[in-house]
Amino acid sequence: MRGGTPIHTDAHAAAAGVPAVSLRSPGRGFEACKRVFDVFAACVGLVGLLPVMIFCAAWIKMVDGGPVLYRQWRVGREGWLFNIYKFRTMSLDAECDGVRFASSADPRVLTGCKWIRKCHADELPQLVNILLGQMSLVGPRPERPEVFEQLRGDLPGIERRLAASPGLTGLAQVRNGYSNDLPGMRRKLAYDLRYLRSRSLTRDMTLILETIPRVWDPTAC
Repeated sequence: MRGGTPIHTDAHAAAAGVPAVSLRSPGRGFEACKRVFDVFAACVGLVGLLPVMIFCAAWIKMVDGGPVLYRQWRVGREGWLFNIYKFRTMSLDAECDGVRFASSADPRVLTGCKWIRKCHADELPQLVNILLGQMSLVGPRPERPEVFEQLRGDLPGIERRLAASPGLTGLAQVRNGYSNDLPGMRRKLAYDLRYLRSRSLTRDMTLILETIPRVWDPTAC
């Protein structure tokens, strides 16, 4: 399912003199099997994690009475925009002054919601995005359009990570963890391109298993 218009073009990378990155095409068989697994895993996750999701929703509602979920535009496969779903863990006016990254001791985070962010429970509604075909279980994390545009100048070739559906987890999340500075973004891009060059169902399963012990991330803001 797609919305909006594509925002990317490989002309940016070519103009910067960046050599073409060879992204191996895994074939239709891989894509079909990956989609079947994504749907199955998303259904199992929604059922199995329902108590956690209900608790998160109830806590957020109790804290400030506002909406439990929020939607945010993200850049998907081939540059198509889609609305990502997340539990709202910040105040309603969190971005009244514009887009900015979260920081440690961020005053915008709702009372008692830091643990939701650190264990990434706020990302669980994205299982719905997976069912809708907008995301996959494994792949590069989707960036916000505003952030993506800013990174184009600093990270030539970033458009190449749009060759696959964005993921709930991925090699960059497992190897690099949470980071929102330029060096961290550069490392994440390198990991994303490494994953895209060697996609396989076995690698996806391995990354899912490696994600489990890293669910709790004390560095997450």
